[in-house]
Amino acid sequence: MAQDTFDYDLFVIGGGSGGVRAARVAAGEYGAKVALAEDDRYGGTCVIRGCVPKKLMVFASGYAEVVEEARAYGWDLKDGPFDWDAFRGRMNAELDRLEGVYRKLLSGSDVETFDLRATVKDAHTVALSDGTTKTAKHILVATGGYPVRPDIPNADLGIVSDDIFHLDTLPKSILIIGGGYIACEFACIFNGLGVEVTQYYRGAQVLRGFDEEARGLVAESMRENGVNLHLGTNILEMAPAASHEEGPSPTGSDASMGATAQDALALRAQTGSKGASGPIWVKSTTGAEQVFDMVLFATGRDPSTRNMGLEEAGVALGRRGEVVVNEYSQTAVPSIYAIGDVTNRVALTPVAIREGMAFVQTVFGGTPTAVDHDLIPSAIFTQPEMGTVGLSEEDARAQEEVEIYCTSFRPMQTAFADKPNRVLMKLVVSKATRVVLGCHIVAPAAGELIQMVGIAVKAGLTKEQFDMTCAVHPTMSEELVTMRNPMRSA
Repeated sequence: MAQDTFDYDLFVIGGGSGGVRAARVAAGEYGAKVALAEDDRYGGTCVIRGCVPKKLMVFASGYAEVVEEARAYGWDLKDGPFDWDAFRGRMNAELDRLEGVYRKLLSGSDVETFDLRATVKDAHTVALSDGTTKTAKHILVATGGYPVRPDIPNADLGIVSDDIFHLDTLPKSILIIGGGYIACEFACIFNGLGVEVTQYYRGAQVLRGFDEEARGLVAESMRENGVNLHLGTNILEMAPAASHEEGPSPTGSDASMGATAQDALALRAQTGSKGASGPIWVKSTTGAEQVFDMVLFATGRDPSTRNMGLEEAGVALGRRGEVVVNEYSQTAVPSIYAIGDVTNRVALTPVAIREGMAFVQTVFGGTPTAVDHDLIPSAIFTQPEMGTVGLSEEDARAQEEVEIYCTSFRPMQTAFADKPNRVLMKLVVSKATRVVLGCHIVAPAAGELIQMVGIAVKAGLTKEQFDMTCAVHPTMSEELVTMRNPMRSA
């Protein structure tokens, strides 16, 4: 196909943060003719069913503690019930506003949009769900990911993270399955909103892969705040509570779930199921049986590549369905690229945006640009929050000899209110070079703190350069520049 016969210079599949950024920069700054297709809401997982609504729920859930603390500071405040309907209405209005912003950014950059599902037909052709096809010199896949359910009978009785923002009412009790950041964040959110929360995680400690000491404090704090956390525990069986009087059936259409049934559940997850309409009976791997109003599966996310036509077009997919790309986000088909969660590299919105920018610079700017996935700061919005950048103590020890500078204490604000809350400030330092290899913070607003510390760690500053920085007093974070003696070496 000759270049001048293409309908577009670029066709983007997916209207999330990464895809929208790539589309509007390619069109607005480089003059490319660009189209974008999205079969759901613009803004993607982050804006519509992830980071943004979740953070609003984090804010909402934190106000219960504020009332109690305020009394210790002399304010005569009264407890009141949380109004889910009022909050949900304002949250949805904000999401509508943000989606409008995304649409306006695209139209303002002269990006043609299609509110349709798009699949890849060949190296230069996209098929739309209305039966039409469009050709493009370059195709960018930015379809993100979707939450998955475990392969057990009756898994469709539970909800996934996408469903939370569409709940008509809050449950009185909820069981959360999983120990990753999504599971822990929603355990804290629901607990703060007054829901009785139980959490099962099959591992020995939540937040696998993060610094051991930091995740241990998060788990301890979750329990202190009222989350009924069970480690070394998983779900074994589940059934509608009403039907369990005759006993749950281990057989039947859902009992042995093969690929077809699992695909059906994955599709249901993508289209927004709300799980069971009544109480759910659950049996755990410890033999305990309990009834919950709701079960939330926070057991991972898979890349959204099902039935996309990618493999048929020659694009290689990985074990979990992720699009395999090189350092420039290019697939095995030279004209097809992929960015964001669909590549399963680093599933964070800012990373997807940076990958989108690097793609545009590479393809339309004539400057091959690889995204640096090293030393990316991140935050977990539990209560308290965890902020982290760089190597954990465990990973650093496996790499070289290190010194650990660490302190844990009751912060002034909550100690005054006689609360047991503790915070953690931790630096992992190379013995040989004195470079700070990692920083881990467990504290209120740790996400805000780690953004700034991330600059210093990314710049390769040494412990002595941290020490040369004058402390801001009285603050929690001043400990990061006042810890003079290592707690331990390894």
